[in-house]
Amino acid sequence: MENKNIKLGIFCIVLSGIGFSLMALFVKLSGDLPTMQKSFFRNFIAALVAAIPLIKNLKIINYPKIKLDWFILFLRSLFGTIGILCNFYAISHLNLADSTVIQRLYPFVVIILSFMFFNEKISKKGLLSLVLAFFAVILVVKPSFDNFLSLGAIMALCGAFCSGAAYTALRRLGTQGISPEFVVFTFSLFSCLVVVPSIITDYSPMSIEQVVYLIFVGIFAAVGQFGITYAYKFAAARSLAVFDYLQIVFSGILGYIFFTEIPDIYSIIGYLIIVFTGLFITHSKK
Repeated sequence: MENKNIKLGIFCIVLSGIGFSLMALFVKLSGDLPTMQKSFFRNFIAALVAAIPLIKNLKIINYPKIKLDWFILFLRSLFGTIGILCNFYAISHLNLADSTVIQRLYPFVVIILSFMFFNEKISKKGLLSLVLAFFAVILVVKPSFDNFLSLGAIMALCGAFCSGAAYTALRRLGTQGISPEFVVFTFSLFSCLVVVPSIITDYSPMSIEQVVYLIFVGIFAAVGQFGITYAYKFAAARSLAVFDYLQIVFSGILGYIFFTEIPDIYSIIGYLIIVFTGLFITHSKK
């Protein structure tokens, strides 16, 4: 049963990576729009998508039953929202390579916080795999680390910490049996409400094409969010963190298809390290 749950968790985290990669693609295709406006569409559409299964299964939805779980849900929404905004800011004020590699620190935050709060032990193989995966990310994005201590870099670090804290809260909610659709809907609605004031004061007119792109942003954000929510319900952070790096591979493929971004030898080596590290983790779990 445990192996089955781990496999389901890995499937969900990979699905999440595909969803978030496609989300990023459509964010880029949507052009030069205010960050808050893109963020609003991301969360508003995701909330609508999450509302469908939520309403359909309303009678069997598992809500938080104790105050602590409601508080954890609030922390998940709060840290998740701050993480999104920080990461959007970082992408806007750093080159993409620098912001990406800093943001990919969040799986380490998940594992450390899971160890601190849930007593999930970190094996030597798991630690080695994470180090290899992070090294692979550096090969792929090849950060220059120019202005590493700039406000953009600090925001990226803050975003990585907040994302890690949010996913740690997801793990707690998953182990308590809280319905993923309720978690996704609550987080998406919370994020929408937070950015509404900015939308009112800084709204930019959009073309039909941009609206379509932003709708896809929301849809694939929902896919990514459901995937990662179910993933942390099925398996522990130490079993999933490495596979989360596959999002780099998916983004590289989409970059080549849509923007003719051809990876160099270092990127290819990074892709191979990520894939083989993932296979190593799967084999060790069996």
